[in-house]
Amino acid sequence: MRVKQNVKRVAPAIALAVAVSATIVGPAQGQTLPPVRPAEVSGNINTGGSSTVYPLSVEIAQRFKKDGYTGEIKVDSIGSGAGISRFCRGEYDVANSSRAMNDSEIQTCRGNGIDPIQFQVGIDALTVVVNPRNTWVRSLSKKQLALIFSGQAKTWKEVDNRWPDTPIKIFSPGTDSGTYDYFCEHIFIDANGRPLPNRREIIPKVQGVNLSEDDNVLVAGVEGDVGAIGYFGYAYFEENRRKLKAIAFEGVTPSATTVANGRYGFARPLFIISSANIMKSKPQVAAYINYYLSNVDKVIRKVGYFPEPPARLAAARQQWLNAMR
Repeated sequence: MRVKQNVKRVAPAIALAVAVSATIVGPAQGQTLPPVRPAEVSGNINTGGSSTVYPLSVEIAQRFKKDGYTGEIKVDSIGSGAGISRFCRGEYDVANSSRAMNDSEIQTCRGNGIDPIQFQVGIDALTVVVNPRNTWVRSLSKKQLALIFSGQAKTWKEVDNRWPDTPIKIFSPGTDSGTYDYFCEHIFIDANGRPLPNRREIIPKVQGVNLSEDDNVLVAGVEGDVGAIGYFGYAYFEENRRKLKAIAFEGVTPSATTVANGRYGFARPLFIISSANIMKSKPQVAAYINYYLSNVDKVIRKVGYFPEPPARLAAARQQWLNAMR
């Protein structure tokens, strides 16, 4: 199996979390899918997209191979937007995404004869991090994050006059990242709480900003500068918690408990995306997605994310059954 990079397994076990997300639907039938026999399917599988979903998909792919699949699974980490674009062009069998597809992407896919199915597979807690030597910041509000990531505040003292006059160094996922889109949509808002029309253009214009689709680059950047700040999926913080310090968002620290009780405001759904035509024409892809949905709850805490609410996972499994009719 080829993957873009190695991802260390997260050591701490994360407690069971049942979180409510914006895309939850009611109870669905079909919670048990047909048995998957990886050794009985052949042909390669091409997947890619979100760097956040990447470690989860790598773990599933490795288990799929271990259980007998002899084909090749390619898992790329290039950002949600880029992964969806490649999927809509027919280059990927499965796209990984840390956000739901937007209307334009759906229409592009359909215009290319691909009717996308979005399977929600887990919950992430987007995590804001600073350097461990940063002893002054414990929590940041939406307003403070907007000041920082718009470049209006160039030093920490300009965020809060009780803090030192240390220059701020920004590390952000690139513009193809679903994490980037999610962050901008929730931080750059108007007086009525609506996302600003130019929200995606704000961070790249900040002088000295560091953008990367590789979350490991962001980790290294924040680790190396006392004034640095960044954000990414919870799994990358868990993997590097000795190198980083997680910051509370609006006074609430990301954890299994705060995700489960709905208090953490940066919890978000994770997706894999395919289509009925792909799944029917490529049995190995249908088997892989079946395996993913049947096993994700067994591995998701180990990777560093949080399980789906039972009703949402049941709905995703029903989507698989509907696609294979």
